[in-house]
Amino acid sequence: MASQYGITVKELRDLMELRGEEGVEKVKSYGGAKEICKKLKTSEVSGLSGDKGDLERRRDVFGSNTIPPKPPKTFLQLVWEALQDVTLIILELAAIISLALSFYKPPKEDGLDEPEEEDHPAWIEGAAILIAVTIVVLVTAFNDWSKERQFRGLQDRIEGEQVFSVIRGGQGTQIQIGELVTGDIMQVKYGDLLPADGIIIQSNDLKVDESSLTGESDHVKKGPDRDPMVLSGTHVMEGSGKVLVAAVGINSQAGIIFALLGAVEESAAKEDKKRQKAGHDVEEGMGNSHHHNATPSKGGPASPTEELQEEAVAPSSGGEKSVLQAKLTNLAIQIGYAGMAVSLLTVVILCVQFSIKKFVTEGRHWEVYYINFYVKFVIIGVTVLVVAVPEGLPLAVTLSLAYSVKKMMADNNLVRHLDACETMGNATTICSDKTGTLTTNRMTVVQAYVAGRHFKPDRSSLPKAKDLPSNILKSLTQGISVNSSYSTDVELPKNPNEQPKQIGNKTECSLLGFVLDLGEDYRAIRSKHPDSSFTKVFTFNSARKSMSTIIPLPGGGYRIYTKGASEIILKKCSFTLGDGGRVDRFSPTDQDRCVREVIEPMARDGLRTISIAYRDFVPGKADLNQVHYDSEPDWDDEDKIIANLTSVCVVGIEDPVRPEVPEAIRKCQRAGITVRMVTGDNINTARAIATKCGIIKPGDGYLVMEGKEFNQRIKNSRDEVDQAKLDQVWPKLRVLARSQPIDKYTLVKGIINSKATANREVVAVTGDGTNDGPALKKADVGFAMGIAGTDVAKEASDIILTDDNFSSIVKAVMWGRNVYDSIAKFLQFQLTVNVVAVIVAFIGACVIQDSPLKAVQMLWVNLIMDTLASLALATEMPTADLLLRKPYGRTKALISRTMAKNICGQAVYQLVVTFGMMFYGHVLLDIDNGQGAELHSPPTPHFTMIFNAFVMMTLFNEINARKIHGQRNVLIGLFSNPIYYSIWIITFISQIVIIQFGGYAFSTAPLSLEQWMWCIFLGMGTLVWQQIITTIPTSCLPSSFEIGKQPPSSMEPNSPTANSVNEHHHYHHHHEGSITGSRSGQILWIRGLTRLQTQVIGGELQERLIPVPYSKTSTDQAIRVVNAFRHGMDSQHLQQATSNPNIQRVLQKQASLSKRLSAAGPQVDGLSHGVGANTRIKIPETSFSHTETAV
Repeated sequence: MASQYGITVKELRDLMELRGEEGVEKVKSYGGAKEICKKLKTSEVSGLSGDKGDLERRRDVFGSNTIPPKPPKTFLQLVWEALQDVTLIILELAAIISLALSFYKPPKEDGLDEPEEEDHPAWIEGAAILIAVTIVVLVTAFNDWSKERQFRGLQDRIEGEQVFSVIRGGQGTQIQIGELVTGDIMQVKYGDLLPADGIIIQSNDLKVDESSLTGESDHVKKGPDRDPMVLSGTHVMEGSGKVLVAAVGINSQAGIIFALLGAVEESAAKEDKKRQKAGHDVEEGMGNSHHHNATPSKGGPASPTEELQEEAVAPSSGGEKSVLQAKLTNLAIQIGYAGMAVSLLTVVILCVQFSIKKFVTEGRHWEVYYINFYVKFVIIGVTVLVVAVPEGLPLAVTLSLAYSVKKMMADNNLVRHLDACETMGNATTICSDKTGTLTTNRMTVVQAYVAGRHFKPDRSSLPKAKDLPSNILKSLTQGISVNSSYSTDVELPKNPNEQPKQIGNKTECSLLGFVLDLGEDYRAIRSKHPDSSFTKVFTFNSARKSMSTIIPLPGGGYRIYTKGASEIILKKCSFTLGDGGRVDRFSPTDQDRCVREVIEPMARDGLRTISIAYRDFVPGKADLNQVHYDSEPDWDDEDKIIANLTSVCVVGIEDPVRPEVPEAIRKCQRAGITVRMVTGDNINTARAIATKCGIIKPGDGYLVMEGKEFNQRIKNSRDEVDQAKLDQVWPKLRVLARSQPIDKYTLVKGIINSKATANREVVAVTGDGTNDGPALKKADVGFAMGIAGTDVAKEASDIILTDDNFSSIVKAVMWGRNVYDSIAKFLQFQLTVNVVAVIVAFIGACVIQDSPLKAVQMLWVNLIMDTLASLALATEMPTADLLLRKPYGRTKALISRTMAKNICGQAVYQLVVTFGMMFYGHVLLDIDNGQGAELHSPPTPHFTMIFNAFVMMTLFNEINARKIHGQRNVLIGLFSNPIYYSIWIITFISQIVIIQFGGYAFSTAPLSLEQWMWCIFLGMGTLVWQQIITTIPTSCLPSSFEIGKQPPSSMEPNSPTANSVNEHHHYHHHHEGSITGSRSGQILWIRGLTRLQTQVIGGELQERLIPVPYSKTSTDQAIRVVNAFRHGMDSQHLQQATSNPNIQRVLQKQASLSKRLSAAGPQVDGLSHGVGANTRIKIPETSFSHTETAV
């Protein structure tokens, strides 16, 4: 099949290996990009035809733009993983020993009066524990399996919606990234994450960040004549262009790395082996790699190798830490130590008491039979440990976050990092963009200053073509039509009552709309000046705040059209087109008058002002505002070229405030959240919009300043940011105008690091541009715009606003606070159970040499019922009341004094009832005393009632746990959550079944109706007792009752570990302190006993991205794994890693990319990286990534 094309997969892959002059020469050897297009049977102008048969043939020959996803773990694998829990392993071993010993009948010494075994099957307890453990393992595995399936389904759904711009049939169109084929012509622009490898056909000021592949942080200039190759997974940081797709999917450079890492399906690997057997090199590529179940990949592959990621992160397994997770880590360590101490003490006391009684007091000799007792004591000790550790907490966190994420999608919040969900609930500051977030991002020109006249006040006052001199009309319409992205378009509606559809940049759309309002056709102008005819384009970026296009003039010479921020463009103008179209000089005095009389009044009306200007270079005689040249000017000298311009027009663009935004900002302010506007717009425009939104009010004394003044105020004499000076500015700052992205980053970093407020600030930031990436990364929660945002901004973000609307951020705050509260509710409930069960087991062991709550019973209470309780409490819906309280902040205790009061109060009640029944229950309730029962004796009603009353109290306390802020009415909203009351009823019915029919398995004896009524009565007593607890003032409790304020010392952001690794990264996102690296006791608790490390703290949950194809499922993820190996390991770890032949090939490939890039020419400054066991490579500071935790 390959013979029908003039170039093979291997040739294209070899071509994509080349860089710089080497690449240019190789392309020329094929006859240039045009000839390669012919070989691939495509057109550089009109692209592919779009015929389905042709597209399918191309997929068969060159492969599809997908990476076969790694198969999910099977249910049995998940079961095996669940079995690795240390507590469960100990229980299993103890139960197996107990089971084995139950069948062993040694001869008894004379005088032993142990009961006959026949009537009391001793094997039941061991078997029951094994069954309980099996149920726990199956439930855990099922939860993991369903969670995995949910995330994969969500990932597929999201990826199916991602599109890229290509030319097919002569028309620009958007197609899904998985549908890209070799031969497609891509239209790339600023902010794109490239979905395939390709050859540049035409470019305008194109610069690409290739750090994800090469490790080089400098932006690489690209063009047909200097470096024509672009690779999947790299970011377009500036400019635009057309690219011929040359390699897709596993044939792209990133795909090759994935294949080497083993991230492709076994079928692909087998195909490799077949090719090798047939005498072909694997590097030849895979032709028919189209899998219907494969995952589309923007930026290349979509399935990083999980095992390698885990290895890469291992040396510094702190990973990302949210505020809540850091506090949970500390709490888990504390609980772990306490549980370990109590369980060991319990075992020791039981063993010592028994040994003294039997071998000292009674003078018995050792018999093998006595092992039964010691095994029983170990089981009791392990059971105390099981109860001490909050096993339901991981599930509560998982369920609460996953449930919230699913619901947040309906509220236009696409959560990419689960931890961002709960962190948002702690947010104290939101730094928001203006355009599109606070405003509608539907822009319209409503005022214009042209030909010496100011046309106002609204759109109906704008001039028509006949009102303007011909030279001004031509310069204005051509300057707008040509000097804008050709992918920007305005589609007129079929229904006259509807508004035109704006496609692309909204500011450019408003200008094109102005051309249509004048009565001209911008499409006709563009057809006369195709973008392939442009001499040079200076694309818009945040530093220029302008865009310029140089086109050849028909009679010889060149014209430069420029548009941009009005006060910036006017300062570069020396002439203006005045009344009648004459050319007038434009002195600084005239400029100031124009700013004062035209621009500032427009800005005060909340309008964005844009100036349009031009400049001519002519070979012959030059007019007043023209420049004569003998040899072609140096078009790269931007400062000289874009100067002495002729001003044509100033327009005022209206972007109305979203109607729902003022109310949303009022809600934020009422909730204790400060909203700050950070915008690149004129200060007067920003002030007007901020006033309309309610961010500032007349006379409130808050600061509104420009980025220039902001920098002057916060920097010291050495031009460095001074935190003390910044602390004097940011608390009052509400609007930062004419700001650069670095200003936003400085502000965010300064607020996060500031200790000027008591609780430390938690900062959320919105951004849409490529250069917003650092600020989005630095923030505790980064919001990217789903509509206006670039791919790079989305990659840097934690949450994507699918509607670009500020009111959606307020919904995220509600959900975040709800998550935090849901977990706090479960903690309050769980810890009450733990405290009571541990004390009862410990005291029982010490006093009566037995635990009133048997091992299987405590497994039911702790692992089964708490799992159900976590589901019940984690699925509460948020209410408006959540926005009536202040945010918790970074240092707020996880367990507040109110919660501690509730836990202690309920524990006292339950302990009094439990011990009262244990010591006096047989007297008060007229039943046989169950104390002192021999080994394997049948269950008694006495101890059954203790167990049942304990479960009833726990069950009714679950209702109390719904309120954590001291509310009296705990029944409000009880029936608003069907999941909650359904689980409560199911648990109650299950308890009835266990008591009445549990028998030996659960160590229960059936109870009478009267006994049941007593248990329910005592259970309901917790509701009445809660009212008494609520009456006690919280202030009576010392502040030491607040638990979980700070993360462990090894996790503090100011720890030497964290600071020495990367001082630029805030610990919430780039936390380097490793829990597992601190002390052996913490290793035991975080890695094994609690499962919190694997499910909540150490990273499985919070590293679990919902991978958006333009973000973490791109090549970037795979390459970050490689970078983690190269950058993050010490010599020993690197040596071990590089012993893997696949890893060696990956590192060699990446090193060769770096070397070729360094050799490509002076456009890139950087060192080529060699790879060896002792190589230490510095990560570029601009290479930000959530997955890059092993720094």
